Amino acid sequence: MSRLLLCGFEPFGHDSVNPALKIIEQLEGQTLALPNGSSDSVEIRTCRVPVTRYAAIESVVEAIERHAPDTVIMLGQASGRSAITPERVAINLDDYRIKDNGGHQPVDEPIETGGPDASFTTLPIKAMVNDLQAAGLPASVSYTAGTFVCNHLFYGVQRHLADSPIRSGFVHIPALPEQSLDGRLPTMSLESLLEGVRVLCISAMTHQQDVRIGGGNIS
Repeated sequence: MSRLLLCGFEPFGHDSVNPALKIIEQLEGQTLALPNGSSDSVEIRTCRVPVTRYAAIESVVEAIERHAPDTVIMLGQASGRSAITPERVAINLDDYRIKDNGGHQPVDEPIETGGPDASFTTLPIKAMVNDLQAAGLPASVSYTAGTFVCNHLFYGVQRHLADSPIRSGFVHIPALPEQSLDGRLPTMSLESLLEGVRVLCISAMTHQQDVRIGGGNIS
């Protein structure tokens, strides 16, 4: 049996909930069967991630050491997005518009002094997007993970696993309907998000190589 570590952030800012945390709470310990007649399956273990500079990376690195996963998928809320968006690249920059939950608000600071400018996902993100769309869920590849703690965690974990066979990456998800009481914020139901994350997990474990199709942005 393969093992996948699913990481989700705690609430932050003015929100009292985070869909990423709700998802990992429901998927902890679940076993997902892999398709195409495979006898293999994937066990999901989870990690609750603090929205705090450096502590976020430390919590996931500790969970990797504890669970010894084959794959790591990190989840974070992206308010304003209407689709599930696997991220392609993290940049070596902290530039926080708001304070994190620890009160930190770095401006134009590197995550890793002297580190590379960027670090790319090792997940088959285009195949994952294809599988999400085939399941009827809105999805697209994203080329910006922001400059807040989501990007910070993404960059730090990719750097930690740079010489490891463990594949990893970050996926942004929309807000929940309860987070948009005035209806102005794009949302996705928890049921759809759970279905989408299950698809992501199975897809990540099924595709050893990504598909070669166009998935970039013009602007």
